[in-house]
Amino acid sequence: MLNVNCCNCITDADMKAISGLTSLKSLQIASSKVTDNGVVFLRDLKNLSLLNMEACPVTAACLESLSGKFLGALQYFNLSRCDLKDNGCENFSKMQSLKVLNLGFNDISGAILVHLKGLIYLESLNLDSCRIKDEGILYLSGLTRLKFLELSDTEVGSSALRHLSGLVNLENLNLSFTVVTDGGLRKLSGLSSLKSLNLDARQITDAGLAALTSLTGLMHLDLFGARITDSGTNYLRAFKKLRSLEICGGGLTDAGVKNIKDLTSLTLLNLSQNSLLTDKSLKSISGLTQLVSLNMSNSRVTSSGLRHLKSLKHLKSLTLESCKVTANDIKMLQSTDLPQLVNFRPE
Repeated sequence: MLNVNCCNCITDADMKAISGLTSLKSLQIASSKVTDNGVVFLRDLKNLSLLNMEACPVTAACLESLSGKFLGALQYFNLSRCDLKDNGCENFSKMQSLKVLNLGFNDISGAILVHLKGLIYLESLNLDSCRIKDEGILYLSGLTRLKFLELSDTEVGSSALRHLSGLVNLENLNLSFTVVTDGGLRKLSGLSSLKSLNLDARQITDAGLAALTSLTGLMHLDLFGARITDSGTNYLRAFKKLRSLEICGGGLTDAGVKNIKDLTSLTLLNLSQNSLLTDKSLKSISGLTQLVSLNMSNSRVTSSGLRHLKSLKHLKSLTLESCKVTANDIKMLQSTDLPQLVNFRPE
């Protein structure tokens, strides 16, 4: 294993120097100055299974040197934040052993996904902030071993989700900042293996949440910017295994928080930006004794409501910014009842 991440003095010449390390299995050169010319020297590293080139000035031209006929053992490949364009990406099709592929933050479109459809061992694919639209997602439908799929900040919409409905092993799906709507979420209802779902998007509402109640294995649900109201919180009761929940769209009142009080497995709860929440919500939360992190910023919570948090003995992080609570109020609570509390705001 060789890790020289973030060493910007590493250049193409250094790749020539390590080209003889044919037993090397892991090479991390993220944020270095290695270019396509330097990657050529890696083609003899036949045993390489992990290659991290994040934020290197390489293009898709380097893939020719890394394709299966050279690096047939490559399983983990990070090309995030490089200079990839669509041209040259056809060589991904020759990397048959890949399990984890990160292409996030590259100027590539959905057209390159046709070159991934044969990567049947792929378990993790990151396309964060790429120019992906609905039509390209079709080529992912056969990647049935996928467990992790990152589509955040793409142009993926509801019609694409039907191509994901057969990915029965999917555990983590990020659709934040996409154009997916409530209607499309029905197509995810059969993904019973899902444990983490990110729907941080303003167009998602209570109706979308209602379409997901069959996903009873969910442990992490991010609805940060979704427009969830008190009515929508009724559907949260289906998710008994939830460990983290974020609803920060501003539509909740104390009545809605009452529907969260039975989610006793929660360790992280973020209800910030819901400006109508009062101390009554803290009372509802008082039974969530597994909480490690709580954020109720920009609400009507006051110092007198802090007494309801005395039961949260595992609480390590408490954020109550822009509330009628002072740092001294929280320090008093810390000293008398919450010795585990290490991070708090205001501070």
